[in-house]
Amino acid sequence: MSLADEWPRLEPTSLQSERRPPFQRAGLFWKLLLAFGVLSVTAILLLTWLFSNAYEALLERELSERISAAATTTGELLSDRWPATQTEATQELVHQLGQEIGVRLTLIAPDGTVLADSQLKDLAAVQQAENHADRTEIIAALKNGSGSARRTSPTMGERMRYYAVRVDHDGAPVGVVRAALPTAPIAAELAGLERWIWTIGILLSTAAVGVAYWVAARLTDPLRALAAAADALASGKHDYRLPATSGGDDELSKLATALNDLGRRLAQREGQLRSTSQTQATVLEAMTESVIAVDRTEKVLFANASAARALGFDAARVEGHPLLEAVRSHELRAVVQQALRSRKPGSGEITWRGKTQRIFDVLATPLPGDPLPGVVVVLRDVSEVKRLEQMRQQFIANVSHELKTPLSSIKAYTETLLGGALKDPVHGQRFLERIDEQASRLHQLIMDMLSLARIESSQAPLELANLPLGRVAQRIVADYERQAASKQVTLENKIADFSVLVRADEEALRQILSNLIDNAVKYTPPGGRVTVASRVDGAVVLCDVSDTGPGISAEHHSRVFERFYRVDKARSRELGGTGLGLSIVKHLTQAMGGSVEVTSQVGQGSTFTVRLPAAGG
Repeated sequence: MSLADEWPRLEPTSLQSERRPPFQRAGLFWKLLLAFGVLSVTAILLLTWLFSNAYEALLERELSERISAAATTTGELLSDRWPATQTEATQELVHQLGQEIGVRLTLIAPDGTVLADSQLKDLAAVQQAENHADRTEIIAALKNGSGSARRTSPTMGERMRYYAVRVDHDGAPVGVVRAALPTAPIAAELAGLERWIWTIGILLSTAAVGVAYWVAARLTDPLRALAAAADALASGKHDYRLPATSGGDDELSKLATALNDLGRRLAQREGQLRSTSQTQATVLEAMTESVIAVDRTEKVLFANASAARALGFDAARVEGHPLLEAVRSHELRAVVQQALRSRKPGSGEITWRGKTQRIFDVLATPLPGDPLPGVVVVLRDVSEVKRLEQMRQQFIANVSHELKTPLSSIKAYTETLLGGALKDPVHGQRFLERIDEQASRLHQLIMDMLSLARIESSQAPLELANLPLGRVAQRIVADYERQAASKQVTLENKIADFSVLVRADEEALRQILSNLIDNAVKYTPPGGRVTVASRVDGAVVLCDVSDTGPGISAEHHSRVFERFYRVDKARSRELGGTGLGLSIVKHLTQAMGGSVEVTSQVGQGSTFTVRLPAAGG
């Protein structure tokens, strides 16, 4: 049993539709029906026409043979006794012959005179007949021996078929015998026959159209179901199945089996591709590096979320757009073009000037394929690395400079003492004091550097506890009262409420307040004031260290917490500062979950505010 025999069972319920009327069928069905129908009808009509023409030709040939035989026989019969003139006996003989053979016979003299006619009643009628010398068949017969014509007879008043034969006697023409028959009976017979033939042809054509309809439906119904199956597979419905027919061995059955197998394979491949795609998408989206894929025309094929965030575009909207339109960086485009031209990985470094300036290390790798399908671009943000490298270089330069100054002074004083100044009580004592001062400064610088290094590397873990800020501040202020008094600076502690608790490490908090108060006392001129105060702002405790010193201009506010940064370098060194105190304050404060900031105007003093979490906040 073939697939076409069982096809109604092959249409799945999910895709079944009501049987549509024939006029709604479209596509291949109508093409086949039209082709089969036109071919069948054309063939039948052509055969009908050929048969009709052949039968008409047969009747015409039969008619021609009948009248030619009658004319020839009559001529042979009368050749030895051809009448010279019109006689009654000749008329009666011709009349009798015409009646016997059923053909009109006419005897005509060479000059066209009618000698006898089987259709005329008597000799008188013959004598009144008009001359036939101008008749076409008579002229042809006298000239060529025979002639024929078809026309309406003026004597009989109906259309006739004529055949004329020349009669010779002793080698000389003596006249012409003409035979004629009317064409009306033949036309009537042909008309009746054609009606039957065309009726049969129309019936056969109708039957042929019906057969063509059946054949087209039998062929297209399976093909329509196959097309539905192919559409379902193409639209992703890989669970669509055409039930396999038992014993089906025709081409459609094989095609149905192949489609079923294709559906199973596509379902497996789709599952594998979906899993792979999800894995790749997850990996790409989780990457911190920015990934952009472009085709060989530099249009974006893909961009991950990291690239969209870093370069400030919508990953979904830029797909299909030129790379330069999505990322307005000619440096990036140059790296991509280099990889496209050379078909080798290209690299470079670009500076992206967005909301913040960022530096990216770019690697462009050509995709495999010929022709080259495109390039994958990976951008790694090296801004922090560059910043740290710059800070490292600046740190080394600053450390070198800061160490060089006291070491140079110690070396100079030592060489002076060794040169003989040691024996000078006045200068020797002063030089030794200078060496001790520079050694202390060098020691303080090294200790601050070690402290800062430990803080940054978390080698000195902080032990956070609930501490009364007022008690810690009172102790630190007491430590610096003598230094402040020696400089004629008033040092005041306004933290009277010891119940305010902060979440901090005690040693770190002491170091923060010490550095801030030490700086304030050093930079405040005689007669000035240094004030320590606090206030509570929700879950945060703010500790302010204010002075009436020279102040700091606004352009230095964002940098005063950097290592070795000094607003007035000469004055800072003169006062013995290492340039690391505020940097230590910043790192300790941040390590405890807080922050530090400065508020200052030139000539109006400065206020350093430390924000720390309140206990239980």
